[in-house]
Amino acid sequence: MKHLFDSVAARVRAAVPAAVLGVGLASGAALADDIPARPDQLVFPQLQFEPPKAADFRTTFSNGMVAYLVPDRGLPLVTVNVLMRIGPDLDPEGKEGTAAGAVHLLTRSGTTTRNAEQLEERVAFLGAQLESSMGGGGGGIFGIGGVPIGPAESRVTLNLLSKDIDEGLALLVECLKTPAFQKDRVDLARDQVMQQMKRRNDESTSIEDYQWGLLARGEGHWTNRHTTEGSVKSVTVDDMKAFHRRYVGPKNFILAVSGDFDRASMKKKLEGAFAKWPQAGERPGAPAAPTAAMASGWHLCDKDVNQGRVSIGIRSLDRYDPDFFAARVMNYILGGGGFSSRLVNRIRSDEGLAYSVRSTIEGGTYYADPFRVVFQSKVRSVAYATQIALQELTKMRDSVVTDAELSLAKNSFIETFPTLFDNPTAVAGVLAVEELTGRYQRDPRYFQTYRDRIAAVTAQDVQRMARRLIDPAKMTVLMVGNTKDMLLGDPKHDAGIAAMAGGEPARLPLRDPMTMKAMPLP
Repeated sequence: MKHLFDSVAARVRAAVPAAVLGVGLASGAALADDIPARPDQLVFPQLQFEPPKAADFRTTFSNGMVAYLVPDRGLPLVTVNVLMRIGPDLDPEGKEGTAAGAVHLLTRSGTTTRNAEQLEERVAFLGAQLESSMGGGGGGIFGIGGVPIGPAESRVTLNLLSKDIDEGLALLVECLKTPAFQKDRVDLARDQVMQQMKRRNDESTSIEDYQWGLLARGEGHWTNRHTTEGSVKSVTVDDMKAFHRRYVGPKNFILAVSGDFDRASMKKKLEGAFAKWPQAGERPGAPAAPTAAMASGWHLCDKDVNQGRVSIGIRSLDRYDPDFFAARVMNYILGGGGFSSRLVNRIRSDEGLAYSVRSTIEGGTYYADPFRVVFQSKVRSVAYATQIALQELTKMRDSVVTDAELSLAKNSFIETFPTLFDNPTAVAGVLAVEELTGRYQRDPRYFQTYRDRIAAVTAQDVQRMARRLIDPAKMTVLMVGNTKDMLLGDPKHDAGIAAMAGGEPARLPLRDPMTMKAMPLP
């Protein structure tokens, strides 16, 4: 990525007077003529950036495994991410939690040749990090674990000094190949999950999450097959070992490797480390899409808190949809662009009704995910804030966005695009995830054409997308909070939930945190 940083430096040198860079002062008068009166008058040449090409970093091994190798001599560190298509959709019926438990314990429960304590001591002696998780992505210094995986993917991450890479790889492979699932560590992990489970109804945020999931994808979808006390207790060490034998192997591995190494030497090390394996592993297909229609209409869930959480949305599109880029631009203007977006300006800046307001439409990785507007407001002002949100949704559908809004949205996507690849770990991780989730195979030039496709979006495309997507009569509205006060509304504003909903909204019961069965309504 050296050319990117060199280009940025060149822009700075071109914009800043030579005297500031220490070249010398010609005279006070000349200096005054060279310096613009205001910072916004600085003129920069256009940033030249070409995204990394997968072919430049992609390599395959004799067993069919794929790796992305991105050398970087800047620091004496190496990061290895082993990515797998493992998610909760693979849990056996009635044993929900198997996948998450097995992945979590890969690096925390010892191996057949050393117990968990010995493994941790050796990793600590090397000053390394060795961890595993399902879903999420992580982050941290030097991009440790910062691979943007979704809920249906998993990763195992090793980060250590480059001089210790041979021993580090041996430890990583040992954990992947022969995890022991040591009983006391299994029991600890089970207890931790149970404690988290008990807190499901403590915060309105977690209530909103599971209620929205049920409305958006239906009770039977894999994303709503939550762990329960019964399912977690039923998962045995033998279940985890069987799961490991089936899914953890080179056929289900894609590696993202970055740091201080020679590419040819690293390829040889990886070939040796992953060549012999007791099981090939199984690469599952894409997780199942929802079969139930999204539950439209208005829904209330009672939680005695003084802030109401609101979600408004509709099932939208996946990332291969021809309208994907127009949808992203539309969403930026509506609520995804922070303080430049309409929803934030109206609900937060103008009315002071909410601290956080946003809309999201990332495009589903495997199937269409919902477009969603989310905010939180005082329970008595929820109705008024919702009224404003619906007004802005209707406005987006019924009118054309301004040239200024369109330009700002497109420029934001185009100018921040290089930050996807701002360090070698990010380059390796992004490219590896593209292959793991299938976009590399379906749209191999996605990154090379991304900015052109964003730039081609017109105001008419945005309105067409809004008309296709936004229909308040078909959208799902979920409100979580003190329902009595939310229904009362704010006497200073003529906005009522029942009036907007066309009647009393449906009441959603809380779920028992340990069984996820509906509890009686109060």
